[in-house]
Amino acid sequence: MTNVTTLLNATDVRKHWGQFNDDVVRDGPKFVKRNRDKWVALSSEHLKAAFSRFTFTARFLQEEDGTITATLDNFDIVENGDNEEEVLDLVVDELIEYANEYQINFNLYFNSPNRRDQFPYILNVLAQNSSEEVRGLVSCQAGEK
Repeated sequence: MTNVTTLLNATDVRKHWGQFNDDVVRDGPKFVKRNRDKWVALSSEHLKAAFSRFTFTARFLQEEDGTITATLDNFDIVENGDNEEEVLDLVVDELIEYANEYQINFNLYFNSPNRRDQFPYILNVLAQNSSEEVRGLVSCQAGEK
C-alpha cells in the first residue's frame, strides 16, 4: 500500500530538529517514521483547527432551592452553583482538571472503551491557552425538569 503522505525519517528529523520545528509551524503538519512507529507533529494552532468541532453542551437545571445544577453532555461532570455564571465556571474548571487527568493517565483512559471517544474533545481542551478559551467551547442549554 502506498502512503498518501510523505514520511520523514526520524534520524533526519533529529539531525535537523530546529528546521523541522520551523517547518511544522510555518508549512504544516509533518509525518515521521521511526522503526515501526509513525507519528505526526503539528502546531497548537493546527491542533485547534483540527479539533474545533469537538465542543461541549452544558445543560442547566433550576433546583428547588434556587441553585443551578449543570451537567456536561457525554461526560461525568455535574456541578452546582448559585447562578449560571458560577456553575459554568465550575464546569470549565472541572473539564480542565479532567483533561489534565486524561493526559496524565493517557494509556488507561484512551484504552477504556467508555473514554476513548472523549479523546478528540480532550485534545481540544488541552489545545486551549486559558480557561476563557475552554469556556468558549461550551454552549449552554436549559435542561429538562
